[in-house]
Order: sequence, then C-alpha cells, then structure tokens
Amino acid sequence: MTDTDATPTEVPVADADWWRQATVYQVYPRSFADSDGDGLGDIAGVTSRVPYLAQLGVDAIWLSPFYPSELADGGYDVADYRDVDPRLGTLADFDDMVAAAHGAGLKVIVDIVPNHTSDQHVWFREALASEPGSPARARYVFRDGLDGGATPPSTWPSNFGGSAWTRLTRPDGTPEQWYLHLFAPEQPDLDWSNPEVRDDFKATLRFWSDRGVDGFRVDVAHGLAKDLVEPLRDANPKDFGLPTDGSDPLYDRDEVHEIFQEWREVLDEYDPPRTAVAEAWVARERVSLYARPTELGQAFNFELTRAEFDPAEFRTIIESNLELAAESGASSTWVLSNHDVVRHATRYGLPATTDGDAFLLSGGTSPELDRATGLRRARAASMLMLALPGSAYVYQGEELGLFEVADIPDDQLQDPVWIRTEHGLKGRDGCRVPLPWDTSSPAFGFGTHEPHLPQPAWFADSAVSVEEGDADSTLSLYRRALALRHQLQRGEDLTWVDDDPAVVHFARHDGWHSVTNFSTEAAALPEGEVLLSSGPVETPAGGAAQLPGETTVWLRVR
Repeated sequence: MTDTDATPTEVPVADADWWRQATVYQVYPRSFADSDGDGLGDIAGVTSRVPYLAQLGVDAIWLSPFYPSELADGGYDVADYRDVDPRLGTLADFDDMVAAAHGAGLKVIVDIVPNHTSDQHVWFREALASEPGSPARARYVFRDGLDGGATPPSTWPSNFGGSAWTRLTRPDGTPEQWYLHLFAPEQPDLDWSNPEVRDDFKATLRFWSDRGVDGFRVDVAHGLAKDLVEPLRDANPKDFGLPTDGSDPLYDRDEVHEIFQEWREVLDEYDPPRTAVAEAWVARERVSLYARPTELGQAFNFELTRAEFDPAEFRTIIESNLELAAESGASSTWVLSNHDVVRHATRYGLPATTDGDAFLLSGGTSPELDRATGLRRARAASMLMLALPGSAYVYQGEELGLFEVADIPDDQLQDPVWIRTEHGLKGRDGCRVPLPWDTSSPAFGFGTHEPHLPQPAWFADSAVSVEEGDADSTLSLYRRALALRHQLQRGEDLTWVDDDPAVVHFARHDGWHSVTNFSTEAAALPEGEVLLSSGPVETPAGGAAQLPGETTVWLRVR
C-alpha cells in the first residue's frame, strides 16, 4: 500500500518502523557548522548542511543537546528543556531545521537528558532559595550529611571524579545540606520518585513531538531510579560491574522501567509513534529490558566501541546482540564512535597492547599511532557495521576518516573530566573538535571565526572539499556504502559462513554477502560480483580474487 492509499487512521508500516534499519547521523551541534561566525556551531549551521547529510545517504539526524546550558558538560547540563540555547539559535531556527530535514527525507532525533538538570535550571534555583524539606528541594536529591553534617551522606562517586555530593553554603557562610550529582556539581540529579518530575518530562516529550521531532535519544537512561531509603547503601564498585538483578542503588534499577512505560504511552499518542533509544551502560542481559516495545523500543549496543579489531570478538558481539534484539522485539543498534569515546580510526591504529581510551584520555599525543593501519581498519569495520541488520549510528566526522585530536593544549580543554580529575585525564574533547569542511575557508569551513576547540593542521587532508574530489576517499566510500545499504538492506537476520577464523563472513539475503578479513594476510574471496570494497581487491594473474588484509568486501554470490 502506498502513502496515498492510507486512510488518516492508518500508519504505513514503512513510516512506523523507519527506525529499525535506519542509518542515524549524530550531530554534536556546537562542533558541526557555525553559521554566525562566533566560533560555536549552531542550529542554522545544521540546516545549512542538510543537503550534505541527504547526499551522504543517512536516514536521520540525531542532535546532541542544543538547549540553554552553561556548558559544564558540553550541553548535557540543561537549563531549559523546551528551548534552544540563544548562542545556537531560536525555536524558529529549530523549526526551520526540522522542516529542511523532513523536506530532504530525513528524520530528526533529539537528545533528552532526564537524570539531571543544570544548576541554572529554574527548579534548582528555587531549591537553593528554599529550606530543607520544601517541595522545591523534593525535585532533587538533598540529604543531611553524616558526622554532624560534615561528611557526605554516602560514598557514592561522581562519574567525573570525586564525590557525587556537594554541600551547600548559605550566604552567611553557614554550611547546610548536600545535593547529589552523579556527574558534575553543575548537574544536580533529579528525584524520579517525585510525580512532578515525571509529569514535567512527559510534557517535554510532547513539546518536541508537537514540533515534528521523530524520536529521542535518552541520556543515562539507566540512572533515573535510585534507592534513596536511608541509610544510603554503598554503590557497587565500577570495576566489578553492575549487578544483574536490578539491585544497585544508583543504576539499572528495576523501578526505572515504570518510568519508561509511562513514556511509551506518551510516544504512542503520535501517528506514527515517536521512537526512542536508550543510552544504558548495563550488563548485556539487561539491555533488552529498555528496548521492549512497551518501553523505549530500542537501546544502544556499545560493545563495538570497546572491542579490539579482532574477528572472534566482533562475531561474539554481533551474535549476542542479535539474540538480545530478537528477545526484546527491537532491532539491533551498532556504534563504532560517538561523542563520548575515542574515534575508532585512532583506536584501531594504536598497538594492540594500548588501551585507546586510557592512552588518549591520560594525555597521550599518539606517537605510537599508525594512521594507515587505523584508517584501513576503520573503513573495514564501518563497512561491516553497515552490512549488519538493525540501526547503524554514524558519529559526525567518521565518514571523513577523522582521527582523535590528541594534542589540544591544556588551557583549551573543556571537558569536566579534565577539571574533576585534577588534570589527570584529558577527557573527551578530542572527538568533539569542529569538523573540517573546506580548506579554502577560515576554520576549515566550520565558520568565519576561530572555533571553540582548536583544529589541527592535518584536518586539511580530511576536509569534505578534499574528499569529495577523491573517488577513493572515506567520504566516497560511505556514500557508496549507504546508497547500497538502501538498495540491499531488508530483514533482520543473517547467516554465518565459516570459512576462515580470521574472516567474519555472513550472508544477508538474495545472495548479498559481507566478508571482512581481520588478518594482515590476504584471504580467499568467494566467487561473486564485488559490489563494494573498503580497499583495493587483489586479483592475481590467472588466479582467483584475493581479499587483502584488514579489508571488507560486499559481494553478490550467485
């Protein structure tokens, strides 16, 4: 049935289920495109690049936070959930961006940050001006300290280092209660047992859905429900991993699913229903709970962001996550890079004994980085990911083969991790540097002013204007891969082909195969029509085609 055949009460299956096989492009707005020359990316900048994203071949744009914020955590400290940061534009600019995206056939997903607000949020300012026990403070987690108030209420740690508690001080210098912040002190945690908090966020979901937003990415989805019964229990040490019975006092508690069941009711008020995907760093067997159709409907699988370039590890991750998706009724999600992790071209270019995140977050300037190897592996891994059933998430710049920017001067670092660890960890700024668009323009075409994070000279080789003219560039590879993905992708299963332990080979349907050689040595390539390869395919004189090391090929086997 076509759209024109549908009655107003019917939802075409393709529309309702667009997210199941979508390629979603993550935009970090402050580093994407600057339209007004202030050095900060903005909403109008995103609008100006919608034609680029449409040509790239993605299905949806996901915007990281663009709300009013003091940028204590790159915008994840939200001061107003129903507005646009004035430095990034206006609600009218946002509406124009949505209209442009929809006009180009792209869906729009926005970040929602429900675990905590900014300390500049009107609710928290009211709480600071109120007395202990007041309704204003009941929206957050305030507690008296131990040892006469001098010691934090518990040993709970902040994800950014130090204690998760900060003590208030009255204007006259008198110390009083402590408030909880699982991240920066500028990000006070909300108390989700409070009905007012629940109702307000449902209103926020409706606000953006009414403006045409197609879905939501839910930040720290596993952190909303907390065991706040006193005395407060110690949290499970991170090194031990979260318990799998929902009993941790801070994360992945069973009660969180009551919240998302309420959200699903709101999202289903719309036609087609709005989508949602959970950012939930939980045990593998717990991920599917967030992805149930009665809750958010989909959850991120982050395992590939931490995987070595290893065939057995990739296959295990793929198998287990396809099983989990089938259990929940969702489709799988695949991610190689995002705004919180070291770019995968860099991870794959470091020696096997080097942990990419630890190396760069601690200030490494990557003298050990083998760029040729990193890029070759990144291209191969990206093609493998795009061949998998489910949703593929592409982080801005990975289509250019960008590496982590590891040498940002200390005085220009912005990540709160840098501050909270007393300059022990550099944080995530290296993957958030503004994109290079054009080598002939200031700031590599990002804008007309010096960008908020410095761009390295080597960006000149990876600018869009350079890669567009190169048929062998990573940008050209992504464009061809995404065009083929639209033609080929259907169904949510695959069949493994076991022919070489160094090769990850699977068949999808209609004779479409994806074959990735993780070895540095050439491997046999099945006979068939090569549709696309991440690198040159070798065909010895008089012999069968060979699959070079660290290369992926899509082919049609007859």
